[in-house]
Amino acid sequence: MTGRMSSEDLEVWIDQDLCTGDGLCVQYARDVFELDIDGLAYVKDDAGALRQQAGERIPVPAALVLDVIDSAKECPGECIHVHRRADGVAVAGPLAED
Repeated sequence: MTGRMSSEDLEVWIDQDLCTGDGLCVQYARDVFELDIDGLAYVKDDAGALRQQAGERIPVPAALVLDVIDSAKECPGECIHVHRRADGVAVAGPLAED
């Protein structure tokens, strides 16, 4: 089902308080995540601008849904949250039910 989701279906955000800064998320989805000068990961909007407000959410690009979900599952800091936009249910990350 996740393979058919579009950018309107999911949103992602990072809890910087938990971020370990190891950059796995950037390796999975460079167009969505970036490490800033502080060594922590942040999400980027569709124009590539870093979104540095705490808890700021962006839509997940349809082509990167699986990469973003994998980054949340593999994140050692368990700080990446992927939720359905319609109802806020966690799809991947520390609040998701496996």
